[in-house]
Amino acid sequence: MRHLFYCFLCCCLPVLASGQDTLFRFALVTDTHIGVQTGQEDLERTIADLNAQPQVEFVVFSGDVTEFGTDEELQLAKSIINRLQKPWYIIPGNHDTKWSESGCNSFRTVFGNETFSFVHKGYWFLGTNCGPNMRMGPGQVPRENLVWLDAQLKQPKRKGLPIIYINHYPQDEGLNNWFDVLDRLRSRDVKVMLCGHGHANKAYTWEGKPGVMCRSNLRAKAPIGGYNIVSLTADSIYFNERTPGVATLPAWHRVALRGSQWEQNPPRPSYAVNDTFPQVKVKWMVQEAGDMGSAVAVNGNQVIYTNTNGDIAAVQLASGKKQWRFSTGGKIYATPLVYNGYVVVPSTDGYVYCLRTANGHLAWKRPTGKAIVASAARYKELAIIAGSDGHCRAWHIPSGEQRWDYDSVKGFVETRPMVYHDKVYFGSWGNTFYALNAETGTPVWRWTNGASNRMFSPAAVWPVAVDGKAYLVSPDRYMTVLDTETGLPIWRVQDADNNVRESLGISADSNRIYAKTMQGYVIALNARSRERELLWKSPLALGYEICPSPINEYNGIVYVAGQSGVVTALSAKDGSRAWQHKFSNCLVNTVQPVDERTVIASSMDGKLICLEVAGK
Repeated sequence: MRHLFYCFLCCCLPVLASGQDTLFRFALVTDTHIGVQTGQEDLERTIADLNAQPQVEFVVFSGDVTEFGTDEELQLAKSIINRLQKPWYIIPGNHDTKWSESGCNSFRTVFGNETFSFVHKGYWFLGTNCGPNMRMGPGQVPRENLVWLDAQLKQPKRKGLPIIYINHYPQDEGLNNWFDVLDRLRSRDVKVMLCGHGHANKAYTWEGKPGVMCRSNLRAKAPIGGYNIVSLTADSIYFNERTPGVATLPAWHRVALRGSQWEQNPPRPSYAVNDTFPQVKVKWMVQEAGDMGSAVAVNGNQVIYTNTNGDIAAVQLASGKKQWRFSTGGKIYATPLVYNGYVVVPSTDGYVYCLRTANGHLAWKRPTGKAIVASAARYKELAIIAGSDGHCRAWHIPSGEQRWDYDSVKGFVETRPMVYHDKVYFGSWGNTFYALNAETGTPVWRWTNGASNRMFSPAAVWPVAVDGKAYLVSPDRYMTVLDTETGLPIWRVQDADNNVRESLGISADSNRIYAKTMQGYVIALNARSRERELLWKSPLALGYEICPSPINEYNGIVYVAGQSGVVTALSAKDGSRAWQHKFSNCLVNTVQPVDERTVIASSMDGKLICLEVAGK
């Protein structure tokens, strides 16, 4: 029936709206995925075809421009797109941002921005990033993009203009903060919202307004790829799929320019769980103008944190009152490392910064070959940091002197390395896990999971160790235990009922290993056993979970960060729920207990909170 309706619709709609009725036409090209086998050829064919289409006035690229967001892929994509002989506008997709070795900086550097805003013949086009930026989870329009959107919508001269909004993701629950965008647009005359991501032509309705997903430019199983030509007439918007160099197909969809109305009181995320646990209160909260993509450092009466506007900042633990702020030249996804009056933070601008914790003043700054999205680990007085340039380096914290440099890392590093028994351990997005001598940087061993797909790398997890065993989990859904002396596997298990991914922790007494499963449960294993021994599985279902946040335990309570803004506290004895609190709808980076009554948490939408838990 659906196929018959599609054929009927194609027969009723024109191949292209007649020229005299058309206000203008543009092309929507999406999901080019430069880096996959046919991506380059498919895009080159499309660019050549667009140059031969004089009726197409400009082109919009709506994300997943590359496969992994590498500098090489971005430069290649830009060199091809530069052949266009007409204006073009571009935003990133999740593939450009999740596995970005530059921490999403290179997209802005190569293409000039990650948003766009322009007016064409009376229509206002607004495009935003979709995330997830670096941290795996549902999509999220970055906090800094929302701040940008607010500024755009405040322009008085554009207040009455009809809007066409573009984001790589559909405007639904696949984006953790879809409502933050739609609530900003509800008072405006939005004609249509466009997206890619699904690699197919598909019509939607989002809260009463029309939405359209367009096909991928990749050929997939066809001999040639394709894109969409979008035509605006006096009363309609038509969508025609174009096969480059071959034909423009009949219009597969029409959006009426009049008649759509915003849905009244659409559903929004529920915070009802907070009513169940009134003993948990927000003592203070800081809202940043950018995302927060890392854990924080608690240093006495001080909380030090970072954001994706490139800031390192400190607030008072007791009150959340600002103490100091230092700005770097790139987005930051690193957790601060505090030692003896210093805080060390690597930035995606390619520098390692060391500040004085008392006032935020710069103690030293050292360059590296590329952006750094990993966090520092401490060994004695050394800050050990692996970057995106194939190097892992150690700096002497008090002096800034580089003590060693290991230059053979495959792929970039995202994790916080683990220091255990005079060795430093970390994984990379090259399907490899490394052990180096922490004093000298000399390689001890390396282990690979054998996967051909780099997306299965043990790269985002913060590993833990006990009794000569290093534990790691990765997107291949295996938990792997390696001998810390030899790198040989002790056991490696994939459990379909408990699909682990990148979230791991260890108990305060090192007796239990904790992992969060994709099914939304937390499991505890016997850390002292040489075999996989499941101690308990939490009865609390958190829902589908893929965020890589580490798990912490303090005083018999296990603290779990969720991908939709929920902090969960479980009993370390059996996994039963102690309490929960929701403070966002975006990924929680980590939940860090200060004492049995005070908990610090941060979320990707730039919220830093201090929770106060009342006694029984």
